[in-house]
Amino acid sequence: MSSKLSLYKEFTKGIWEQNTTFKQILGMCPVLAVTVSAINGLAMALATTFVLVFSSIIVAIVKKLIPDQVRIAAYILIIATFVTIVDMVMKASYPDLSKSLGPYIPLIVVNCVILGRQEAFASKNTVFRSFLDAVGMGAGVLLSLILLGAVRELFGSGTIFGIQLLPDFYEPMLVMILPAGAFITLGLMMGLFNQIALSNKEKQRKKTIEKYLSTKNSINDPVGV
Repeated sequence: MSSKLSLYKEFTKGIWEQNTTFKQILGMCPVLAVTVSAINGLAMALATTFVLVFSSIIVAIVKKLIPDQVRIAAYILIIATFVTIVDMVMKASYPDLSKSLGPYIPLIVVNCVILGRQEAFASKNTVFRSFLDAVGMGAGVLLSLILLGAVRELFGSGTIFGIQLLPDFYEPMLVMILPAGAFITLGLMMGLFNQIALSNKEKQRKKTIEKYLSTKNSINDPVGV
């Protein structure tokens, strides 16, 4: 039971507790640059997740074969291999989307989220745990980029994934598709996530206090006295 719970937490930690965007604030350059629309956020997140998952698997497999002195260079080489695959597939199959994302797909090579997971986790854990960690972190990236892209696209263009949601009389907020809009949206969403986290901690604290008081009262007032 404890093993299953541990594996579950290994997967879910990247979605909320260690979300790379809203909690760790890593890889902000592509997050702020590409999220002018939900489809851009989705494409970037999927590309990042693909590279993260397969890089983590390979690093976990060959970690004992890599000398410590060249481990970072080796990790970058592995990451670059999968980034090249993603870049070539996107250029061949989705040229418009590839052009829209610009240089940010190749720049995944130096994304601190991916390199950080190889150094901090994949190089120290089993293949399966590394896979769970990578998928969980990728899910967190997917969540954050789609949310940011959807909010900015909705208020900046009145659409989400190109589907018109706001009425024709709505006046689009140009700032939302500009760099300033990225910072505004990110700041508001980080504040929302932090508020939810604080609220959950407060609820947990109250439950702990109530449980303690209940236990104390049962000791001081045993049955039959």
